[in-house]
Amino acid sequence: MRARLLVVLVAMALSVVAAFAVPLLTATAEQRTQQLVITRSADVDRFVVLAQQAVDAHDPAALAADASRYAELYGEGVVIVDAQRTPLVQAGGLNAGAPEVHALIEATMRNEPAPAPARLGPGSAEPVLFARPVGTGTRVAGVVVLRASVTAAAADVAARWSAIGAGALLAAALFVLLAVLLARWTVRPLHELETGVLAVTAGHRAEVPDRAGPRELRSLATSFNRMSEAVVEAAEQQRRLVAEASHQLRNPMAALRLRVDSLAAQVDGSGQRAYHATVAEVERLESLLDGLLALALAESAATRLAAGEPGDEPGDLPTVIAERVDAWRPSAENAAATLVPSAGHLEPVPVRCTEGELAQILDVLLDNAVHYAGKGATITAGYETDPAAGTATLTVADDGPGLSEQDRARATERFWRAGGDGAPRGTGLGLAIARQQALARGGRLDLRPVSPHGLEVRVELPLEVVP
Repeated sequence: MRARLLVVLVAMALSVVAAFAVPLLTATAEQRTQQLVITRSADVDRFVVLAQQAVDAHDPAALAADASRYAELYGEGVVIVDAQRTPLVQAGGLNAGAPEVHALIEATMRNEPAPAPARLGPGSAEPVLFARPVGTGTRVAGVVVLRASVTAAAADVAARWSAIGAGALLAAALFVLLAVLLARWTVRPLHELETGVLAVTAGHRAEVPDRAGPRELRSLATSFNRMSEAVVEAAEQQRRLVAEASHQLRNPMAALRLRVDSLAAQVDGSGQRAYHATVAEVERLESLLDGLLALALAESAATRLAAGEPGDEPGDLPTVIAERVDAWRPSAENAAATLVPSAGHLEPVPVRCTEGELAQILDVLLDNAVHYAGKGATITAGYETDPAAGTATLTVADDGPGLSEQDRARATERFWRAGGDGAPRGTGLGLAIARQQALARGGRLDLRPVSPHGLEVRVELPLEVVP
């Protein structure tokens, strides 16, 4: 927007400058041309008077001497002929026999008006011929022709045009500067509003300056700041509600678990099925509360890091992968699946995520792979690095049935669970928690299909710069 506004303002400014400069240049050239015509016409009229006196006295000597002095002084040629076209004076290198001079003499003898000189310019160099008939009334006794040099007049026009051009460039520069300042004054609040909108979209508090820019934008900034406070406060209250509710429900849930466990010895054979179903539901509720608390903590970490608080110690990606693969290998064997780490480098790969959060993310991915890949599946956990992009990518892939495109799009939604016969019952929060933890650290989580079948989960995290 700023570029388009600048183009419009600069185009308008240059148009205004050109609208003033072009007519001024034209008027300056015409003024200097008219000045040349007036001065040389006066010289020609003086020679006409002298020529009439010489014709009347039949003595052109004084006329010739005056014409020679004029030619020496101004460097301009003079030709004077009588009624029989006989040259009385030829001075300054101008010859009556020259074609253009002869044609002008003939036209003047017929009392035809001489053509007006063309408007001078900085590059004009062709001399201008002026002619006047000698005599009174309709009786022409001769013709005076003067060849005027335009070099000095063209130099004057060039100097004046240079001054006008310099002034126009200065005015254009001032207009462009004003256009830049005006565009910045108008557009900067819009950029700040855009930054604020993106921050609020990410769930962060944003405040944009409300004392810069036009009045309408200042009013909009004030309204946006009020909206930002309301939105962020509502989101913060929601996070606190989830965290506090999860925490407060832990004690009643623990007491319920103790009471249910204490009933184990008192339940007879007919009640065992109902008892085990109750225990399973209690365990599911405990998992759900743990997931909600973990999700609230992940969102709180995102807010804390976005506010500029210092980050935690970086985690070593290969170390965490090796530890969690060893921890999950027995579960994979119980599920008749094979869990193997992919070949990787031995040197540390520090990422901008704590080892505790890395372990939580990897636990979610491995848990899903072990329970959903199916019997006989091969599960691979590894990582890739991209030093140019400054990222490292944690990958967990399996060759199980995978997910459809629609299911992959919804897999990171809260409380979404994969369906199908025999699918384990989870809380539907695992991938949502892992995604939120990755986003909090400036990363992302993607799900991709594996050919010919299977699923790959990729968690991209920023590399930590080690000084």
